[in-house]
Amino acid sequence: MRFSLPTKRRAAEEAVSPTPDRASRWRTPLPRPLRLAAYTLAAAALVVAAAGATLEFTTQRIGPLPLAAAEETSVTVLDRENRLLRAFTTKDGRWRLPVDVSEVDPRYLAILMAYEDKRFYEHGGVDLFAVLRAGYLFARHGQILSGGSTLTMQVARLLDRKHERTGLGKLRQIARALQLEERLSKDEILRLYLRLAPFGGNIEGVRAASLAYFGKEPKHLSAGEAALLVALPQSPERRRPDRNSDAARKARDRVLDRAVEEGVLPEAEAERGKRERVPKERLEVLKLAPHLSESEVAAQRAKRIHRLTLDRDIQATIEKLAAEQTKLLGPRLSAAVLVVDHATGEVLAHVGSAGYLDGDRQGAIDMTGAIRSPGSTLKPFIYGLAFEQGVAHPETLIEDRRTRFGNYTPENFDEAFYGTVTIREALGNSLNVPAVKGLAAVGPGRLMGRFRRAGIAPQLPANAKPSLAVALGGVGMTLKDLAALYSALARGGEPVALTWRRDEPKAQPAPNARRRLLSPVSAWYVTDILKDAPPPPNAKGGAIAYKTGTSYGYRDAWAVGYDGRHVVAVWVGRPDGASTPGLMGRLSAAPILFDAMKRIAERPTPFRPAPAGVVKATTASLPPPLKRFREPGDDAIATGPFLEPPVLISFPPDRAELDVAEREAEPLVIKAEGGALPFTWLIDGSPMTSDPLRREVEWQPDGRGFAKLTVIDAKGRVDRVTVRLR
Repeated sequence: MRFSLPTKRRAAEEAVSPTPDRASRWRTPLPRPLRLAAYTLAAAALVVAAAGATLEFTTQRIGPLPLAAAEETSVTVLDRENRLLRAFTTKDGRWRLPVDVSEVDPRYLAILMAYEDKRFYEHGGVDLFAVLRAGYLFARHGQILSGGSTLTMQVARLLDRKHERTGLGKLRQIARALQLEERLSKDEILRLYLRLAPFGGNIEGVRAASLAYFGKEPKHLSAGEAALLVALPQSPERRRPDRNSDAARKARDRVLDRAVEEGVLPEAEAERGKRERVPKERLEVLKLAPHLSESEVAAQRAKRIHRLTLDRDIQATIEKLAAEQTKLLGPRLSAAVLVVDHATGEVLAHVGSAGYLDGDRQGAIDMTGAIRSPGSTLKPFIYGLAFEQGVAHPETLIEDRRTRFGNYTPENFDEAFYGTVTIREALGNSLNVPAVKGLAAVGPGRLMGRFRRAGIAPQLPANAKPSLAVALGGVGMTLKDLAALYSALARGGEPVALTWRRDEPKAQPAPNARRRLLSPVSAWYVTDILKDAPPPPNAKGGAIAYKTGTSYGYRDAWAVGYDGRHVVAVWVGRPDGASTPGLMGRLSAAPILFDAMKRIAERPTPFRPAPAGVVKATTASLPPPLKRFREPGDDAIATGPFLEPPVLISFPPDRAELDVAEREAEPLVIKAEGGALPFTWLIDGSPMTSDPLRREVEWQPDGRGFAKLTVIDAKGRVDRVTVRLR
């Protein structure tokens, strides 16, 4: 038997390898394609594990999310409709305004997603498809054509204030992005982007950019404007419209083209957007109501958003009006205007000067709170008290003649006297002597007391007491004080506190401040007179009730007026108190008042209807005590030093008709003059509950028809009147 000798190679293999057994058959090498797949999976697993470990390590190193810094926004002042009035830069000098997703044009958001991150609501912070695409384009073209960065990663970069293009920098962004997605919702992440995205210079956030470049809120962007704001954050300095409008235009057009490709915009709309003008300068951020805004921010430094009762449209209109009219009046003059809704006491416009930045007019001084002489603007309240006390009626006759009150001898503004006039004429024409006579009758102390209980604190010199000079402006008041007083007058004598903070509870007046400034009847009488006051030149009267005033030495010109809804108070003068010859309320302040009323509303709101108790009569039909105003010494002359005048019911007059159908809860006040106290009052022969030592009594009618009022004095003298209740 022959055996073939093995070759050297086979002998070597047999010497090393044992004889194959059953188990060794399962270790047969895999085919090459399968081996490559296995190696790839293993490598991928190692890469994923290494990436996970690296991300975990990076996350620990970068620390928690720096959200506190992102919460620092510009302090903003908003009007009653949440519209911007004023904004202030942050501590580091940036314009970063608060903004919510709902406050941005949906078209802008759609273009932003299409251009920056169309799978924003699908990925978890990192878009793997975008990363792979960016890697493929880089490998193919040798340069970065797509960054693969998501909006979340951009927010991460903005939060860290680092724009690193290295691999380590991208890893930091990814780690931050994952933190953001884990902690915040998609809308919260988007809100951070809208607030922090850079738009060139010190502008951050889409709202600040929209206001700076277009002068509008981001809720109302056109297609071209929205595309420009999408393009700017990619290269904010190189594409700044105010420095390189051509680069900004090209970037905007590329965004519009992408929006068409992604189906976000129709091609026709994108073409219109390309034809839009690119802004070549930054607009100034709004600075409406600068005096009030700055005082509110200074008073409440911790607040980021201040909400006021102002109406932005009215505020802008009145600021412009004050600036224009004051320039026509002459140099160094300023003006201040307040507009109040007297139904609520809310201030709708607060203009502290003719121009905040006008140094020649000392515009930085807020003249709404400056204490000045109010001139003749207090006369309506003097007559109102006289009406209320039953010593006068609008048709009562009063003498306008030279009169000496001790050492005080007032004269009219034109240095003339008009003889016998009605109180309606005296107040309508702002005669001085009758006003001082009226104040002598009601008492300066009582007038000042009414002001104080209405929440107004007039200023007098140290240790001085109220005097008759108060009638002509011998007291210090502010424009705010006058606005509050005339608001009470417009409300039928009921005081209301002025307010300008919308986000705080309205302050309730103290118990003694809740009492009326005037009765409804006397307030109506005053309004009925003031609405017929002679209007300023080139103005039509009868629509508003108003009063003017000029302080001594032509230092201050005033005009305060109202209709059924608004009160407008105007001051004109020099902030330094210097005299301006020819400066008068009727010629300087009243035209601003009438023009302001027209700009606030096309048609004035009607006045309140006449309340119960109003007596519409002529001088001849008034009862004897009201026919002529009684001056000091009149009784002694008429009756002799030892005679006593008989008791007379001064209100209501005999055969008067009183409308009680719409009367207020406040009862009617019956008044008597003359006679000897105590008094006894009867209604239809039945005694009334009253204070016998007072000359007035309150009466609450319980029905309609005729009623007989009787008063009996201590000596048995009687007076009776019959009235009809309607």
